[in-house]
Order: sequence, then C-alpha cells, then structure tokens
Amino acid sequence: MAKQIKHQQSRCCYHNWMAQQRLDLDELVQALNNYPTDLDYLQLITSKVVDHFENYSMARAQLAKHDATSFFAPSWGSTFENSFLWIGGCRPSLTIRLVYALCGSQLNAHLDEFLEGVRHGNIGEISSSQLKSIDNLHAKSVKEEDKLTSHLASLQESIADEPLMLLAIDNGSTGDRSQGEVVDKAMDTHALDLYKIMVEADKLRMNIFKGMLDILTPLQAVEFLVASKKLHLSLHEWSRRRDLRMGLTQLLNPDQPSSSSGHPPPSV
Repeated sequence: MAKQIKHQQSRCCYHNWMAQQRLDLDELVQALNNYPTDLDYLQLITSKVVDHFENYSMARAQLAKHDATSFFAPSWGSTFENSFLWIGGCRPSLTIRLVYALCGSQLNAHLDEFLEGVRHGNIGEISSSQLKSIDNLHAKSVKEEDKLTSHLASLQESIADEPLMLLAIDNGSTGDRSQGEVVDKAMDTHALDLYKIMVEADKLRMNIFKGMLDILTPLQAVEFLVASKKLHLSLHEWSRRRDLRMGLTQLLNPDQPSSSSGHPPPSV
C-alpha cells in the first residue's frame, strides 16, 4: 500500500510539473513578445524557470528514493515519450542539439536581414565565442553521458548475478515465494542503485541546462526556453493522443482516464 501511495505521488509530481511548464511557457512568450529589450526582466523570468526546474528535480529525487524504478518506465508517460528516456529523463545533450537547430533555423529565416547588417540579438546570431563554448559544453555532456550509460549497463548486467540468478536454476515453479525475501532484498538493492544513478543523471541535466543559459544572452535564453517547453509539451500531448487512438492508454494504465486533458499542443 505504501509503495502504491508513493507511485501516485510520483505521478502527481509529474503532472504538476507539466502544469508548471504550461504556466512558464505563457510567461516566457509574453516576455519575448512584450519585453524583448528589457534584459533585467528577461533574466528574472529565466531565473524563475530555473528555480522551478530545480524544485521539480528535488521533489522527484525524494520520491525516487522509494519508487526509483517507476521513473525509468513511468506509467504517466506515453509509450513514445518513454521510448526516448535516458536514465529517467531526456539526454542532457538534447539541450545543445536544440540550440544548434534553433540557431540554424533562425539564421535561415532572417538571412536577408543578416546579410544587410540588421541584427536582432536573437539565438540565430550566436557569436563565434558562444559557439565555441557551446561546443565545449556538448563535448562535456557526451563524455558524462557515456560514463553514466556505462554504469547503467553494468547495473543491468548484474541482474543475472546472485541472488537473482538463483531464480533461473530454482527447481520450483516460476515466481515461487520460497525465496521471496531474498529476491525482494536483491530488488530493493537494485532499485537503490538505480535511484543513485538517476540522481547523478538529473544533476548532469541541470548542470548542462544551466551551462547553456550562462552562455546565451538574456534574449537568446528566453527564446531557447520557449522552444524547449513547446517541444516538450507538444511531444507529450501528441504522443498521449497517439496512445489514445491506438487504445494503449487504457491497456497499459487502466486507472488513467481516457478523455483528453483539454490542453492542445502549443503551436511551434
């Protein structure tokens, strides 16, 4: 019963985070449209978004102590979203790839103005020094990701070690309770290891996120945050709708309502 309550709390934590992202997106878009030259205000909005991200990371870290495995295959996520998960979340390097894509897209959209010397200070005008810093951040992210991926692989391989390996050679029926206490203890240990690696992955996600914001100008940072949240919210909504169309929502999670949440995907 206690584990079921923790799982429900983890689900609520995620849904609250998605609701907060929608609120943050509205505020970011308003700032971008109405105060693009007010650097102090843009920095204030960016700081609020960072605070919300940190609060979410701390909240889920507390919950993951008792429910770590749920974050690796969350029932509250769509099947498409879950297929892209890396240690309970997105790859930190996705942050850098998104900035690269935004830079190229905006540069192409305003190429004529750029060639005429018109400057807007947006993310399409990344300087050479900024680009070098972003490249260095990308290299750091990939290096740290590889370390954590290797660590996770070792944990996954250890599932065949004792005492869980004994289940494969047990003469009893599959799922026999005779070794239940030993198996539960082994699974709890494995879940604790997964919790620890997820916390490290979340730290890396946060560090890369903050590192990118430090490189960008206040206006560029807000543009990046708008695009990032639109991508996340749109992917979540369209993936959820896809599961509904395919009848997967009720099949995989019968306790979840099948009706739409009423939130259309943000226009990208």
